[in-house]
Amino acid sequence: MAYEQPQYEVTQRLPGFELRDYAPFVVAETEVEASHAEAGNEGFRRLAGYIFGKNKGARRIAMTAPVAEARASRIAMTAPVAEVATGAPDHFLIQFMMPSDFTLDTLPEPLDERIHFRQVPARRVAAIRYSGTWSERRYRIHLDKLRSALGREHLEAVGEPVWARYDPPFKPWFLRRNEILIEVRAAGVPRDTSS
Repeated sequence: MAYEQPQYEVTQRLPGFELRDYAPFVVAETEVEASHAEAGNEGFRRLAGYIFGKNKGARRIAMTAPVAEARASRIAMTAPVAEVATGAPDHFLIQFMMPSDFTLDTLPEPLDERIHFRQVPARRVAAIRYSGTWSERRYRIHLDKLRSALGREHLEAVGEPVWARYDPPFKPWFLRRNEILIEVRAAGVPRDTSS
């Protein structure tokens, strides 16, 4: 299945993870109040409904990958804009990247008022990739590995980790592509000494 994915360039491979520079892209997102296990399913249903025609004009929108999940945070409406965590451990933000031929102005309006759009800016991300099931336990194991690796490399994490799942549920678990992405401060990137 060749789904469109966010564009990025791998800038450095380090022990246990890689650094990527992502180009900007637009997401449709919805906030879900549920357990970690249930949030992804509920958010996926809402967003899938939108791309399969639950929008003004009943337009179908191509599926993309990955489905992204992160703890929800609120954006303060002040200058400068600051991001502040909600403090609620059971609020998750589920996102679908929108196909690159859409902009914020050209996306059809959702019929579900819980769906919103946002431009994700260009950013540098640390990524760890793994296969297997979508269990919270496996997610936490790999998140701990990524955080430890960032500490060893003296990289500063910015914001919440994002759990990116690239494959449909019917794909065998041992072939699934899963990633955890954490934005890092670009100024702290170590010099590449591999050459």
